[in-house]
Amino acid sequence: MTVFLGIDIGTSGAKSLLMDDAGRVICAATTSYTVDIPQNGWAEQHPDLWWNAAVETVRGALSKGAEQGVGPDDIKAVGLTGQMHGLVMLDGGGAPIRPALLWCDQRTGEECAEITEAVGAKRLIELTANPALTGFTSPKILWVRKHEPDNYAKCAKIMLPKDYIRFKLTGDHAGDVSDASGMGLLDVAGRTWSDEVLEKLDIDKALLGKLYESCEVTCSITAKAASATGLPAGIPVVAGAGDNAAAAIGTGVARDGRAFVTIGSSGVVFAHASKMTLDPGGRVHTFCSAVPGEWHIMGVMLSAGLSLQWLRDHTLSNIASDAAARGISPYALMDEMCSQSPIGCNRLIFLPYMSGERTPHLDPDCRGVMFGLSGIHTQKDLIRSVMEGISYALKDSLDIVHAMGAPVDSITACGGGGGSAVWRQMLADVFGCSVGAVQSQEGPALGAAILAGVGAGAYPSVPHACDLLIKETGSTGPDPAATAEYAKFHRLFKSLYATMKDEFKALAAL
Repeated sequence: MTVFLGIDIGTSGAKSLLMDDAGRVICAATTSYTVDIPQNGWAEQHPDLWWNAAVETVRGALSKGAEQGVGPDDIKAVGLTGQMHGLVMLDGGGAPIRPALLWCDQRTGEECAEITEAVGAKRLIELTANPALTGFTSPKILWVRKHEPDNYAKCAKIMLPKDYIRFKLTGDHAGDVSDASGMGLLDVAGRTWSDEVLEKLDIDKALLGKLYESCEVTCSITAKAASATGLPAGIPVVAGAGDNAAAAIGTGVARDGRAFVTIGSSGVVFAHASKMTLDPGGRVHTFCSAVPGEWHIMGVMLSAGLSLQWLRDHTLSNIASDAAARGISPYALMDEMCSQSPIGCNRLIFLPYMSGERTPHLDPDCRGVMFGLSGIHTQKDLIRSVMEGISYALKDSLDIVHAMGAPVDSITACGGGGGSAVWRQMLADVFGCSVGAVQSQEGPALGAAILAGVGAGAYPSVPHACDLLIKETGSTGPDPAATAEYAKFHRLFKSLYATMKDEFKALAAL
């Protein structure tokens, strides 16, 4: 049997997945871990937490695979994916110097301003395709250099979370262009490190690893790693991809016209693009794709599912018990209640900026708002307003993608919200286009396994593998009347941020 392994190092846990060459997910093993928050706005994890989780889940997947007749020698290649932007610093002996600063760490506001000043706002976007953001890796490097000079002086290698797993598996210091796109150090058009940015930020290029396309083989499993994981020594490890780039492959988004929307804790609109395009305002990311020589455009909202979770946990205290009494999930009950409120929620609009916002506002100070709340509104209206607000915010990202000239003919919904038929219909109506679902919801881990298959020669290209392996289970089309009704509320939704922008700043300053 020919089998490929995908390893996903997420923020809240790790997953290892076995896929056969027909795209069937044989089994998966997961484990969870926590984020350390040393101070408000900080977020850290020790890299060895990820390695221990990778070892545990790989061994778990191998154990489950054995029950289905799959042995370690059936695994022909390994693919890697994981959370982006995190700063991993190793000393000369290959040991982590300090816990990694994660993508959601917000301590680097001053460093972002320093980067923008050093490179120039316009030039930075020309080179890296993105502005300096607190989530990115480059400001984290500057923060450590400024605030922890002893740690910086020890640093021999800098890498991203998934690439630490590669280092532990193979001893190799390498990365891929999709993940490196989120560091703020990559010439995204040229798909190589930007000498100009590195020089202006005084970062030694020797700290950074060799770059590969996502499906290229970088190295192979060492005997030491084989002993730890149970994998055969010598099997190839491909470069892999950042989590969203890998999720695109796992949902079949590898050609022009294809896009996916994710409603997890955050929300993402991701569109494939064979040609490099930029948003001069830096409102969406342009990153290298996991498809060699191509790119993707990605809009990110910070509080998608988090907004609905907040509503459930802190405002609708009866939902959990009511759902349990009926033997359904709280979110299934909330879907039902949403369907019983009309479009527009009886003139109630929610701004889902619970943690500030990235796309399209790049504003850390904006906050959530219930606009139009009155005594007539019920729990059903509150639920629908949050779901509509998230959908409008995702539409803001999609509108920017369209304005950049990237064609979007089909959209696939994934993540927790993508599993809701109610929400898929809402998205189809708000977007004004069909929204589909795919057979497997494994996302990044499946994408990593597919990339491993391409690297091992099982498929001629990444797009060909996606066409062959990813199956759509259905598509939800828009209702033109509903689309027109949603458009009225979306226009008002967009105007509210502009109206309150200065007041958000004033509130933050109090």
